[in-house]
Amino acid sequence: MDFSWMAWTPPTAFFFVGILVLLLAMGAWEYASPGGHPRVGILRFETTRGDRLFLSLLGSAFIHLAWLGLVGPDLWWALAASVVYAIGVFKLV
Repeated sequence: MDFSWMAWTPPTAFFFVGILVLLLAMGAWEYASPGGHPRVGILRFETTRGDRLFLSLLGSAFIHLAWLGLVGPDLWWALAASVVYAIGVFKLV
């Protein structure tokens, strides 16, 4: 198979492997502790661990897109901001 049209660079591969690792870790966590104890956070609606992971991934995508548009292609600070954002989502939402 020729995947050259997809621009498979090492950062692209790390990105998709990272998401796969997150999904596998969340699956293992759900298997070990089913249900995840839904809770109501600052958004005032009930969320589970999966909901918070989705919000973290979605917000991180927007952080990276905004960083690319406003700052440029050096994404290390965007990654740091995304990690801080994800921690905040899991703690507060």
